[in-house]
Amino acid sequence: MNKYKYYKSKKNSAVGKDSNAEKSFGKREKKEDPIKKLRKKFSPEVLQEAEGLSEKISRKDMQGREDFRDVFTCTIDPADSKDFDDALSVKKLSDGCYEIGVHIADVSHFVTPHDTINAEAYKRATSVYLPDRVIPMLPEKLSNRICSLMPSTDRLTFSVVFVMNKNAEVEKYHICKSIIHSQRRFTYNEVQRIIERGKPTGIAEENILILNTLAAIIRKKRFKNGAFNFHSREVRFKLDKQGNPIEAYLEDSNESHWLVEEFMLLANKKVAEYAGKRAFVYRIHDEPDKEKLSAFFKFVKTLGYKSKTLNSIFNEVRGKAEEPMLESIALRSMAKAAYSTHNIGHYGLSFKNYTHFTSPIRRYPDLMVHRLLWGYLQQKDSSKINKDVLEDECKHCSEKERGAIEAERRAIKEMQVKYIASHVGEIFDGIVSGVTSWGMYVSLNANYCEGMISLRSLKDDYYELDEANYCLKGKRKGKVFSMGTPVTIKVSKVDKEQSQIDFELIKT
Repeated sequence: MNKYKYYKSKKNSAVGKDSNAEKSFGKREKKEDPIKKLRKKFSPEVLQEAEGLSEKISRKDMQGREDFRDVFTCTIDPADSKDFDDALSVKKLSDGCYEIGVHIADVSHFVTPHDTINAEAYKRATSVYLPDRVIPMLPEKLSNRICSLMPSTDRLTFSVVFVMNKNAEVEKYHICKSIIHSQRRFTYNEVQRIIERGKPTGIAEENILILNTLAAIIRKKRFKNGAFNFHSREVRFKLDKQGNPIEAYLEDSNESHWLVEEFMLLANKKVAEYAGKRAFVYRIHDEPDKEKLSAFFKFVKTLGYKSKTLNSIFNEVRGKAEEPMLESIALRSMAKAAYSTHNIGHYGLSFKNYTHFTSPIRRYPDLMVHRLLWGYLQQKDSSKINKDVLEDECKHCSEKERGAIEAERRAIKEMQVKYIASHVGEIFDGIVSGVTSWGMYVSLNANYCEGMISLRSLKDDYYELDEANYCLKGKRKGKVFSMGTPVTIKVSKVDKEQSQIDFELIKT
């Protein structure tokens, strides 16, 4: 049996070619539902194979692994998480440095290339996170139990271990298979409270503050080196027992999220650097199209902003109503990140080498990386790897990722429609988030729900699209609606079947 999967003795894998459409802004025709394309149920064969896996760790399982069970280790995740695929450890060294371990669930120990589980994981390629449920890449016994780094439980991991000084400089690092025992499961909110309080009440909190101090330094350096400083926000919903939305809100990232993010980015970067020029799976992000970027800066100028770099623009709009809209437009002007064996670097992160190593429970490329990496650590010859097979699988995973993003967007839109349907006739404040020849889109400040004001409903003038200036302009009175214009609207109509929301303009 070929344990490492990509060597040339292996027959070529069949690659799925699921079609997927990019998000359409403006066209209100009914599109194929990307959620229906998702593989929602596991076959009896897959479930049976998963049930046959043992949760017990044997002496054989532990052979060749570094033992971190006596080192303080914790996980940091959302409160509702069940699949914990990464953990962090902290150990103070006698010379004033810190040993920081990034420990990732060793999925490749349980899921091997020719398993039925692996075949299904490859077809899915990613877990899909919808507002009311998760469609996992792996069966629940693996994702929520055997591979999940639960507290007070020994778990097998694949680790990147750093020795860092107080300036967050990596003095050395190594990669190894390992075993851990998480002492604590933190939620992001718990970690954020510790950071804001600033004074530890025990060892666990002291280590959280050490991690946060180092992460903040790394983050500052990363932005100084040219990485984009987007302030990501995600639409979230509170659901009742029947799964209906009773509240919609935007969830901001904060220091607790950035703490985890920086160490995951660092691990991914170092793993890619270790691979060097050998056959590998990279996470790549090409430079943006110059014309699109030029158009974005021209549009930003029409809003009164004079900054000439992306980071300076987003520093200038931080906390303002138009921030989410501008970030969304900027992201659409960028190239799409993808998986490839051809390393062109990651433009958005400003990294020459980058991969995905830290989430093998929910991303198949990470599982591919684990197998390749372990092969290299075992001195396997990279010249024997079939790069054509590897590249085909990278393309497949990129396609499935885009399909998952489409499904997640569609599900969020459907949930927003369900939520706003109970508010028909109510009045909200928002900003114009898009303009077309048939109307303007408005994003509500309170919950980021987006609907459209039809031009036919505007009775005070005849409005035309001014494409050059990204606005609608009244023909007689000259009134202008541009992206970012604050408006007050009334929810006039909701079409659940088409996932469409219509607004009526109240005032500007």
